[in-house]
Amino acid sequence: MRRIHLTIEYDGTNYAGWQRQSNALAVQQVLEEALSRLTGERVVLHGASRTDAGVHALGQSAHFDTQSRIPGEKFSYAVNTMLPPDIRVSASEDADPNFHARFSTVGKRYRYLFYDAHHAGALNRLTHAHSIYPLNERLMQAEANALIGTHDFAAFAASGSVVRDTVRTIWRADVTRQGHDVMLIVEGSGFLYNMVRIIAGTLRDIGSGKLEPGALIRAIETGDRLDLGVTAPAHGLTLMEVFYRLPETCAIPVPPKRAYPAPDEEEA
Repeated sequence: MRRIHLTIEYDGTNYAGWQRQSNALAVQQVLEEALSRLTGERVVLHGASRTDAGVHALGQSAHFDTQSRIPGEKFSYAVNTMLPPDIRVSASEDADPNFHARFSTVGKRYRYLFYDAHHAGALNRLTHAHSIYPLNERLMQAEANALIGTHDFAAFAASGSVVRDTVRTIWRADVTRQGHDVMLIVEGSGFLYNMVRIIAGTLRDIGSGKLEPGALIRAIETGDRLDLGVTAPAHGLTLMEVFYRLPETCAIPVPPKRAYPAPDEEEA
């Protein structure tokens, strides 16, 4: 058996997220069916992140095992001829048998995009969350600085989450503007379910004046979800990259990885 590592990009608009589901079409299912046809085997993909419905990816990571003799770097070319245009394998390679797309990770990078204009855009409607109120990106950046470090992010988990360990390390949180586009980049050791969208929604509320500054640090200290803003829409979020070694942007100590997390501890 060989282990193949894939880097995947997709527009999440038409899918119920990454993870295969019994009652809706997911990205994982589309890829598994295409790879099964290609190899003549039953392929099971293991993804690094269970992105939610409507969330996009430029750097999703996944692996599968196969007895196929197709060269590792050729899988991307072959399977892309069998995929819909909103899903693409951007790279493929042979991987070490001990590599695991999810459990070998040391961190991830997410991007959230806002568009602050009087009217929503026509061309960016599937990738940007619209804000009718002007956003103060400098105020948002000052607020985002509170995220840096290792903290208990219990307040940043979606309602009903049953995750046991809510401690995560964030080493980058940048807010920048280009025209009406306001971009949040967050990098860290891992993220709770809806954590990045809660951060983005809170920063938007602060940047628009709806929420007083200091909300992020208060929520970290109190663990109270009510200290934070609303959860930003899914379509503004993109998984940009999965890290298997710490990037140069990580300039703070990161605690050793825990043992394999339980399924309910996986982010989305």
